[in-house]
Amino acid sequence: MSFVENTSDENVNKSEDGENALPKASMELLQSIVEANQSYVSSFGEKAKLVGAPRRKVAILTCMDARMDPAKFLGLSEGDAHVIRNAGGRASEDVIRSLVVSAKLMGTTDWFVIHHTSCGMQSHTDEEIRHMLGLDDHAEHHHHDKKWRHVWKSARTPAHMEWMTFGDLAQSVVDDVQRIRVHPLVPSSVRVYGYIYHIHHGTLESIAEANKIGEPTE
Repeated sequence: MSFVENTSDENVNKSEDGENALPKASMELLQSIVEANQSYVSSFGEKAKLVGAPRRKVAILTCMDARMDPAKFLGLSEGDAHVIRNAGGRASEDVIRSLVVSAKLMGTTDWFVIHHTSCGMQSHTDEEIRHMLGLDDHAEHHHHDKKWRHVWKSARTPAHMEWMTFGDLAQSVVDDVQRIRVHPLVPSSVRVYGYIYHIHHGTLESIAEANKIGEPTE
């Protein structure tokens, strides 16, 4: 993936008043998204009767990696489950907020934490990400290093944001299940499962230690 902006004339569409509109690639992407939605709407049918509470009483926390489709590898359809995704599938405070709402307001009873092999969050440390964002003490080297460009910074830039990278994949699952299990707002009756999804062959690997920790406490 390149972070360099392409502003060549041939890749930019002009609006009616001559101003630059969306780049050509963005226009094509937008068109394909709109057309796909129109196709989906044409067969929407009984989905209009679905409610927000998952009929299988399941909530899933997993990574945003584009190679993963939880609906496909878990056999889910619309209305079956709550699916929460972020970088690494980590149990941040905001994720736990959503899980608590899922249980308390929507009746979920079983939660799955699913991390995966070849995860980008295992390839870096928090320190490396802060460095790439120019948030460390070596910001003067911003343009001579492996740093992301066009990072707008101010006095409110969260230099100490926790990026939740990890080194040991199985341990990251255990840690997240533990974090969820001991949270004071998480219902003790909820069962929390820990799994690893193998990107290169699609299988799920159960993490016994995580599943033990995730057992209901009542």
